[in-house]
Amino acid sequence: MSIASLNQSHLPILERSYPDIAGTVMAFDFGEKRIGVATGETILKVAHPLTTINAEENEVKFSQIEKLIQEWCPALLVVGLSMHMDGESHLLTHLSKKFAQRLEGRFNLAVVMVDERLSSVEAAQNLSAAGVKGTKQKAMLDAVAAQSILQSYFDGLR
Repeated sequence: MSIASLNQSHLPILERSYPDIAGTVMAFDFGEKRIGVATGETILKVAHPLTTINAEENEVKFSQIEKLIQEWCPALLVVGLSMHMDGESHLLTHLSKKFAQRLEGRFNLAVVMVDERLSSVEAAQNLSAAGVKGTKQKAMLDAVAAQSILQSYFDGLR
């Protein structure tokens, strides 16, 4: 489903909602150096960590994202919205919004943003509970944070 058929491109990215989209959903935990990626299906509403993109250059990031989008064919992209605990914005708030808009423009897919406060904390706790610690945890943290963001999106649909 292309974004043109969804008739929400006129709305600010934070106000969009696509509850009727069915299929694969891909989520991103955006960071300047690393981007965690997770996937899930709308029918099951269960998120799974996929990978972490380790790159600082935008072209490298988007090239890797393009390969993932071609492989997984998502109907919707979810991007974590980074904010301070009090809801105030900061540099990553602006950068995550810009990233979401670039995804939408480049891939012509619907994009929503989800509050990601505490997603990395939750990811670290989940990995620790599973016995994953230290450098092994660091390698998986961003993808598991993306999983948390996507699961939060799915839980909001129920």
